[in-house]
This record gives sequence, C-alpha cells and structure tokens, in this order.
Amino acid sequence: MDQMITLARLHGSPEIFFSIQGEGKSLGVPSIFVRTSLCNLHCIWCDTDYTWNWTNTRFEHVNDAKPGYKKFVKKDWIAKLPIDTIAETVADIPCKNVILTGGEPMLQQAALTRLMYALRERAQGYRFETETNGTMIPTQEFDAAIDQYNVSPKLENSNNPQKLREKPAVYRFFAKSDKANFKFVVAAPSDLVEILDLIERYAIPPEKVFLMPEGTSARALTQKRKWLVEVCKTHGFRYSDRLHVQIWGGKKGV
Repeated sequence: MDQMITLARLHGSPEIFFSIQGEGKSLGVPSIFVRTSLCNLHCIWCDTDYTWNWTNTRFEHVNDAKPGYKKFVKKDWIAKLPIDTIAETVADIPCKNVILTGGEPMLQQAALTRLMYALRERAQGYRFETETNGTMIPTQEFDAAIDQYNVSPKLENSNNPQKLREKPAVYRFFAKSDKANFKFVVAAPSDLVEILDLIERYAIPPEKVFLMPEGTSARALTQKRKWLVEVCKTHGFRYSDRLHVQIWGGKKGV
C-alpha cells in the first residue's frame, strides 16, 4: 500500500490549492500549497488551529472568547491520502513552486520526501519550500530534497513553553543552512528583546531574518507595520508583510 500523508481538510476537501506566497522570502511567488495536518506546538494565536486544536484537548486559543467557537473534531478535519494521489493533484496545477505547510510538515518528513521525488519524476523544474516552526532537525533525505526552509520560530507570545518551542540544536542547524531563512512573528515591541537575544545566541545572520507583524486583518497589520519597518532598517533585517491577509483577509484555502 502506498504511504499516506495526513493533510488538513477544509470545506470537506484535502487542502491543496494554488495561490501566491503571502509571507517571507518568496513573497508574491505563485505557489501550490499542500497543507499537512497535526502540529507539535499549539500557538494561542494560530490561524490554522483546525490542524491541531482537537476536542477534549486542553490547549488555549484566542478564539475561545468568540461566541460559538468550538474545538475541532479531528476525524472531520484531516484527510489521509496516498502520495501518488497528492502528486497527481499537484501535477495538474500549472505551477512548479510547491510549499509544504501545516500544521508542522516536518512531522511527516519521510512521506513528504517521497512526494517531492514523485513529482520530480513526473516533470522537471519542481521547487519545494517547507514552512516549519524550527523544532525538528531535517533528515538527510529531506534536506537533500528540499530547496528552501521558511523557519518561523515561536516566541513567548505563542503561549508554548520554552522547552517545547526552543530547541538549541535545531536553531544551530538552520542558522548554518544555506537553504534556511527565519521569519519571526512580532505581536508587540516587547517581542524584539526575545528576538534579538535568539539571533545573538544562535548567530543567525541578519540578512536571513524577516520580521512580520502578527495579525489576521489588514487593520491589525497596519497598526504594526510602520514601527516594524523601522526596526528592520536599524538591524539590517528584512520586512515581511502578510500579503494574503491584505488581499483576502482571514479567508482560508486561497
């Protein structure tokens, strides 16, 4: 039997869609998104909490305060598909930049490595990025197959304990990798103290650092954009907006 990959399910279908990259180094690049389900962290402000915030779990989320918000029934929000089925779906889309996102894709490295090779066997020119929270070291096979790591380390504002969100060996691996860049989500100016400490301790080159405002609406991003740009100018970091939020707001699967 073909190896399976656990994908997020959105509107009843596995979440594979064609859009543009809205964040980080590849901002604006037309891309196919393959959204895996499951995550080893549980960020209180996560905008894809349907990949991990299951019923009967204790995790907190900012949406808990919203009337009618409920945790997700796991069986209704995941889809396990064979690698060949996913490869066929992706190959039918006229694009060669594929972003493995989540959840946390690197929980499924072996299967995703096979997916990358399966697509490259079908056609030349495929390029693969993965979004990751930076808590897992890639296998040699995964590292050989991937083209770009979009590492988004979680800070204290995520509500994850430090022992879960900060893995020194993983930070050091990505800091030295030519394939990796770091994207820090900034909710408030106070986050910068933590970010600057991490960059210094793990010797992350400033040109590999992107700062992005936290927010799921254009209004929220506007309130943080100007002062964050000034921080980037001061430290030689790059600024990343959330282009998809500017275009589509909080809509999923676009």
